[in-house]
Amino acid sequence: MAISEMNEQFLKKYSGIMDTHNKIPLDLYEKYNVKRGLRNQDGTGVLVGLTEIGDVHGYIMEEGDKIPVKGVLRYRGINVQDLTKGFLNDHRFGFEETIFLLLFGYLPPREELKLFQERLGDKRGLPDQFTEDMILKAPSKNLMNKLARSVLAAYSYDEMADDTSVPNMLRQSVELIAQLPTMAAYAYQAKAHYHRGKSLFIHKPDLELSTAENLLRMIRHDKKFTKLEAEILDLSLVLHAEHGGGNNSAFATHVVSSSGTDTYSAIAAAIGSLKGPLHGGANIQVARMMDNIKENVADWGDEDEIAAYISRILRKDAFDKKGLVYGMGHAVYTLSDPRAEVLKEKAAALAKESGRCDEFRLYEIIERITPGLFHKVRNNDKPLCANVDFYSGFVYSILNIPEDLYTPIFAMARIPGWCAHRVEEIVSGGRIIRPAYKNVSAKIPYSVLDLRS
Repeated sequence: MAISEMNEQFLKKYSGIMDTHNKIPLDLYEKYNVKRGLRNQDGTGVLVGLTEIGDVHGYIMEEGDKIPVKGVLRYRGINVQDLTKGFLNDHRFGFEETIFLLLFGYLPPREELKLFQERLGDKRGLPDQFTEDMILKAPSKNLMNKLARSVLAAYSYDEMADDTSVPNMLRQSVELIAQLPTMAAYAYQAKAHYHRGKSLFIHKPDLELSTAENLLRMIRHDKKFTKLEAEILDLSLVLHAEHGGGNNSAFATHVVSSSGTDTYSAIAAAIGSLKGPLHGGANIQVARMMDNIKENVADWGDEDEIAAYISRILRKDAFDKKGLVYGMGHAVYTLSDPRAEVLKEKAAALAKESGRCDEFRLYEIIERITPGLFHKVRNNDKPLCANVDFYSGFVYSILNIPEDLYTPIFAMARIPGWCAHRVEEIVSGGRIIRPAYKNVSAKIPYSVLDLRS
């Protein structure tokens, strides 16, 4: 039921009551030394676990001081920038070998990689009647919700759904990694048809193609795409595949998996986390913010005019009035985000090829001037760099990928990391994650119904 369909007086009264009874004073967090957002006072993350999967490095601690350094991201110990250079120099796709690396901990030799690619290809199709019964009959306006529902529905098609042995979790992981792009593509086609009146195109995945090629093939009515388009999408998938155990969706995977639940429930929870605008949904917020800036800044090359409008955004006087310049800043990275650096290089080449250099320069100017404006407007010395979300939406728009698919692409890229973290939690965790919450409410005696006012 929509808000407008509910009694306004009811909503006004009880929303106020809910707000009052759920607002905890900030000084109590300080009094009890509560780490809000699992962050220490200096902004570093509270150490809650160990992992061998991803390493996000953006600062060093020296005698209690947080020293900003150039960002580094490693998958299973391998620098991601070295990983991307390796397959780009070979003029081949890299996402499938990245999946292998995250799941098994090493880079596969050529023959192992070929066998793994074939295994993924064999599993890209969905079970019989799944598309009709689980996707087309219940189209969703939000593709991330549809993805989560599809993953949960896949439980019903698995005779060993609750088996948490490593071989079975591996089987489930490979199947979900292979199927998620198909689910996303079909969910997009269903939304376009049932909610926007467009023709319905359901293309079966080509078992010989890579993940990036298959996605482009399935979302386009004519199945056509260029090799360059597929290569850049593949690169984006690699850069989003993993980001340590502390990111919100990976941590959600650890928390839910620690209860001993099934793979489908854990991955659906991760998708729900990624949907949030402060996590995976940030790339859509960047795109919308940039559209707003382009509408309100007459000269995209005038730094003073751009700075004036960014200052308004920071003062909560423009765009969504939340005071955030989306795509700028990160919980760990300080001087640079290595993913953004790699993607920015490709964005520059794409902008030149597509005649959108003026727009790209606008992005560059915003990236360069925002840290200084943040310090000036907020009086905050926190280091600020562009994160991967800042350029990913721009790249997707040049590739003519619909905005609806921005966050689902993030999900299909990140699911190998989630699956790796799930196995790690089951094998090495061993205890249900159950942190403490201190109750700060007053003790109230029970009153019988007839005496309540």
